[in-house]
Order: sequence, then C-alpha cells, then structure tokens
Amino acid sequence: MSQIGAPRGRTCSRSPRSRTLRSVATLTSAVLAVTVLAGCSSGDEADETPAAAQDNAPAARDRVADGGTLRWAVDALPTTLNAFQADADGTTSRIAGAVLPSLYTLDGRGRPQLNPDYLETAQVVETEPKQVVLYKLNQQAVWSDGREIGAPDFVAQWRALSGRDTAYWTARNSGYERIEKIERGKNDLEVRVTFAKPYADWQSLFTPLYPKQVMGSPNAFNDGARAALKATAGPFLLKTIDRKTGDVTLTRNPRWWGQPAKLDSVVLKAVPRADRADALAAGTLDLAEIDRSAAERIALALRDARAGRNGAEAALAHGPGAAITPSKALKSWALAHGSDDEKAAEVQAARKKNQEASARYASAQDTLAKYVVRKSLEPAYTQLSLNGESGPLADERVRRAVARAINRQELAESVLKPLGLPARPPGSHLALAGQAAYADSSDALGGQDTKEAQALLADAGWVPGGALRKPAGTKAGSEAEQEAEKKKEGEKKTTEKTPEKATEKATEKVPEKKAGGSTDAKKASDTASDEGLYIVGDDKPGDRRAVPAPVIGANGPESGTDVLAPGSAAARQSAALLARAEALDTGARAAQPAAKPDQGMAGAYAPRGTAAPVTAPEAGKALGKDGKALSLRFVLPSGPGSESLRAVGDKIVRMLDAVGIPTEVTKVSDDSFFKDHVASGDYDLALYSWPASAFPATDARPIFAKPEPASDGSLLVEQNYSRVGTDRIDQLFDQAAGTLDEEEARELVRQADARIWAAAGSIPLYQRPQLVAARADLVNAGAWGLGVPRYQDIGFKKPESSKGAERTP
Repeated sequence: MSQIGAPRGRTCSRSPRSRTLRSVATLTSAVLAVTVLAGCSSGDEADETPAAAQDNAPAARDRVADGGTLRWAVDALPTTLNAFQADADGTTSRIAGAVLPSLYTLDGRGRPQLNPDYLETAQVVETEPKQVVLYKLNQQAVWSDGREIGAPDFVAQWRALSGRDTAYWTARNSGYERIEKIERGKNDLEVRVTFAKPYADWQSLFTPLYPKQVMGSPNAFNDGARAALKATAGPFLLKTIDRKTGDVTLTRNPRWWGQPAKLDSVVLKAVPRADRADALAAGTLDLAEIDRSAAERIALALRDARAGRNGAEAALAHGPGAAITPSKALKSWALAHGSDDEKAAEVQAARKKNQEASARYASAQDTLAKYVVRKSLEPAYTQLSLNGESGPLADERVRRAVARAINRQELAESVLKPLGLPARPPGSHLALAGQAAYADSSDALGGQDTKEAQALLADAGWVPGGALRKPAGTKAGSEAEQEAEKKKEGEKKTTEKTPEKATEKATEKVPEKKAGGSTDAKKASDTASDEGLYIVGDDKPGDRRAVPAPVIGANGPESGTDVLAPGSAAARQSAALLARAEALDTGARAAQPAAKPDQGMAGAYAPRGTAAPVTAPEAGKALGKDGKALSLRFVLPSGPGSESLRAVGDKIVRMLDAVGIPTEVTKVSDDSFFKDHVASGDYDLALYSWPASAFPATDARPIFAKPEPASDGSLLVEQNYSRVGTDRIDQLFDQAAGTLDEEEARELVRQADARIWAAAGSIPLYQRPQLVAARADLVNAGAWGLGVPRYQDIGFKKPESSKGAERTP
C-alpha cells in the first residue's frame, strides 16, 4: 500500500485541530494513536468480540528460538521516517513500531493498553480547573544514545505538532493543539501535561514518541528524520536502508531494557503485492500480506502435501503438465524423434519448454507447502461513497434510495465467505465490532427494501417517463416542429407552467454533475487481482515541501457548490429518519431480494456488457425528472489490484437496476482513481475503504465534517469526500472529544454514527479481509486483526526435538 497523500487543492482542513490524516498503514501498526474511548470495562454489551479473531500463531516466549532473521514484505521503501509527515506510509509506521516508543498499544479487540515498557502509570489526576494528565515513565527507558526519555521529548513533540508554528510541515496534530503546557513532575520520570480544554482522547498522544533531536526544530522535523533517526528507543534499531536492494534492516537493540527481541534482525523487503506469490514460491520471504489468488496457491500446495503428492506430481495433476494426455505425450515423442528434422526440432524445443515450466511449478509448489495462510479481518471497511455535492445525489431522498436498494449482507458474503471469514456487514462508520465505541446504528437508515427505495425516488420527483417531460417554462418540440405547428394551427404552442413543476424547479439549486466518460476509462482492464486495495490515501502526494502547511485533499479545484439541503417535500421523512437516529434503534430490517428487470440484449457489434438501445416503451418506463433521465456515474479502478472491488461494483449496479436507478460505470486508472476522482469530487458513486480508529471522536471528525464554502467559491471538505454533513454531527464529535466521561463519550459517538447513517453519504459494506502468508514455523506473527505486533516476541518456533535449538536465517 502506498502512502497517504496530501494533494494540493481545496479539500483542506479548516483548523489545525482537524488536520488528521487516516490511513490503514498507520492504523494497523504499533504506532497507532489510541483513545480513552476504547478503554471501557469488560462488562460492555454484545459487540465485545471482534468479527474475526487474530490468527498469528501465539506462542509463549520460552517456546520461541533465540536468533534468526525475519524477511517481511512491505509495499515500498519509506519516503520518510517521520510518521507525522504527509508522505509517511505503511513502512514508516512499521519501522516506528519497532524502534520508537508507543505509550499505548492495541489489543486483539482494538482497545488501548498501557505499554509497561515505557509507562508505569498514566492517568488524569486533575479535572478542575483544567485537565491534567500525569505520566510516570519506566525508570529504565532510555534512548539509544543513553539519554533518559523524559519531559524534554514530550515538550518538543507538543511544540512541533501543536500547529502554532507553521514552519513544521505536519500532516496531523489533533489533540496537541489542546495542550496548554507540559512540565516536569516531582522528578525526571514524571511528566505533567495540562490541557487548555478537556480532551477525551489524550491516550492518542505521544505515540509514536520521537526524541527531541527530531522534534526540536523545523529543519530537524522536516528534513532530518526523512532518511535517518538520530536516536531510537525500541526493541530494534534501524541499521540500514538500502535503496538498491529495496531492504530496510532492523537489528536487536543492545540498550533495550524490556524483554529482549527473539530475532537477531528483521529485514523489511520492498515487494509489490503482485510479485509476492513468486517471491514466496522462490522462498525469499517469511511473512507477507497476500491477495486471494496467492492464498489459493498456498492452499493448493498444502492439499498436495497432505495428499502425499510432491511438486512434480502436482505439476502433472494441475500444473503445466495437466493438459498432456498419454496420447498427446506419445504423439509428441513420435514427432520429436521422427524423420522430419525441422518438425522434430520444433517439437523438441516445445517439449523442453514444457519440462522447464513443469519443473518450475513443481519447485514452487514444494516451497509454497512450507507456508500457511493466516487470516482475519483488517481494521478497515469498504464503503460505497455517495457524492452529495450536486446532481441527483444532492437530494438526500435519492441517497437514501440508493442505500435502501443495496443488500449489504449479500455483498459482504460475496467477498468474505469464499475466504472462510465471517461476513457480517459493519453496523458503524466509526468503529468495528470488538472496539468499545462500536454499536450497530444502521437501522437509523434501514435495511434493503426495494419498495421503500422506489417510494423515495418518487418522492424526490424521479418518476417513470419523467425523462420525456420537459421542465416547466420550456417550449415543446424543436423550432422546426413549432413552425410546422404554427402553419397547421396558426398559433404558437407553449407549455403551461404548473405550480408543481415550479416547486420542483425551485428545489433544484444546482445543475447535475456533468456526466461523460473519462479518457482513463479507455485504459480499463480486468487483470486478475486481489480484493480491491483502495484505502483512502493510497496515492503518493505531491511535493510536500512546496507548501509549508499541509493541504488535505485533492489536486484540482472543486466545483464551488455547497451541500444542498433536501427539498421541502422530504421534511416529513427526514424528520422521521432523524427521530430514528435519535432513538438509536439497533434492529435490522430483513433484506428482501429484488427482481432484476430485463435489460435487453447487447447489440451484435457493441462492446461486451452494452445494453440494447432503449425502445420508446422502455424510455417511458425509465425514471426521470424535468426532462432528464436518472443516471449515476459509478467510478471504479481498472488496475490489477481491484478485480474483487469491481465484482462488488457489478453487484451494486444490478441492485440499483432493480429499483430503476441506472448507472454509468467508468473505469479509471489506479493512479487517478482516488486523487483525480474521489478526492476531487468527480464521481457520483465510488468504492473505497476507511480504516477504523480506536479514537473516533478525534480521528473520524474530518471524515464526516460538514463541508464549508471558501471565500473563493470552492468547497472545503477536509476528508469528507462524500461532501455530506450536518452541524449536529460536528457538534456530537466535538462533545465526545471534550468529555472525560467514557460512557457519555461512547453514547455521543453512537449518536453521531446514527446521524451519519441517516444522512446516507456513505454506506459501509464489509470489513476487509486480511490474508497473510507465513512460514509454518513462524510464531507470534500473522493476521493481527484489530491488534498490533509485539515485535520482541516474533520469532521461529523451537524444534520439538531440541528445545534449546535456534533457527538460523
């Protein structure tokens, strides 16, 4: 996964408070900032258990061998080692988790736990007149240069990330701007942090914690920590970054005061996801996140091994030699040894090529049989985003109709069931099952219901035959038709402007978004791939150094219109939905299958998937309004990492067809999908993923904040790429972040989520699958789910025959 970007444009934040960038890279690493909201007791209600458990081969440390090197795949070498810069990526986070302090880490339920390697205690010791948090540091905690970790490091990080000094090019600083002062406590091991106003998510701060040498000046922050770290304080040290080989080498920290790392070293190897199956088959990796096709190859190799088939036998059973029957083999042998020298040479070359392919396949299967696939669910969910800035989706009734047309359970099952993973659609935008803030608020919108979806469309004015009806106040027919009519009737005929039409026209405050294909669509391909990897921020940013302060959002201007309020005809239904949101009902309406209407047959020479031309009777049935046909532009990525995502898109298209909502599917290149379409607002519907956060009151706010118009007429959307929000949702987030009562904070987050559901700007579909290939003897590593690695415990299992034996790399 590539790093989250901060492309230039008008999707910038309104204040330092909200400059929070979210990426799965940072949210699935040990450098997660975590929140007090997740620190509830074990007595919470049903959603205590994650949807899927961790699968990381847990083993006690006395059963793990000392020594060895772990070769761990990453997407790319880090562009920076500073996790608080805009171009920090997953590799940045992985390195930080191994070499820098994490004051809090996440357990298997995605909830924060105090890290005793760095803290003895951390608690709120005063609430009046101001909130004061007292950190008591582990007295053995030191930086790699021998200096104690202490208040000067906290102060330097606060000043760098507070947003007060724009010379620091920070990507996120939520929470740090609330700090009033930091001072030494009774001794060097105590740090007192005083907040100017209450902050519930204080546990999210100072993770990772950088030394004052990195945070102490703008130059050190901006440039000094991009390629090297002057001091570290984790179980591992950063030894080298080799740009030629694509390797980052971490070695055991001799100054580490905690339980020593089991491994001698960890080598992070830059291997693109498309190349990982081959790398595993070559035996050059020990641990790697993989796609479904690679997982299936490993599963097949394991089945062969259990059945007693070696690689050569497997090649004959289902490899390159599987298509060679005895008769074909005999004929090939005869031709290869026949009297026709030219034909014999050709056949011999082909036989040699097939033998080499079979040998490679046999070797690969033998190697892959040494791995296992560990699987769980990522702390991220895939959603359908509905762009409410303009066009039909500016009307909340149309957005709700889209949502009510979709069978989320069916979509989740199509992605997760084949992998043997639980397929329960997320009930929250703000947390996942297992996290303390999780509650299923989806009933604030309602489940799949074809009739309800159609009723919402009709209420919004999208009715059968509406595309044939001209808006009130327009002339009927062409000028030629009018002239003919004048000759025939001797008078000019015009349409009457009815009050109903006038009302509909008045509620249409902005024109529809301009439709049309993209040049990128011509490059679309359906190359085999894994589940779509579109986590928000999977685009490399532009040159951050050109802009002193980070700009969150897309390259290119916005359309300059604000989010529209629904028409007056929707007031009653809107009130009912909001009442449902306030009631926070968590029941689910049973999904009803919808019959798919006949779409006709494709033309003989039309591209595959093209529907037949619409006939006059069909045009009369098509939904329209004021002479415009209803159509939504559905933008999907076309690259090799998105086949499953496109399959989900195809199912959504059929579900929308069933209620009369046609879609124009536009496939664009992977490079342009997010930055040129999602972030810039050039779409109606799009599929991409958001990571779950352990501190939703802070981290989710910019994602669902109400867009505001800028002075230049553009729209400031922060990270709210659906461009749908309300003042009340913003208020609930602010209240949740500002209370120190955990129960109250969770309730406020739940209320905010219910209103997000009711607004129907985004529809969570399924939690993303997490598939990890690991050597069979690798323990305490794999699919961590909602949790994070404990790097010092990762290692290779001791051989059963020799408990004291160590595995050599």
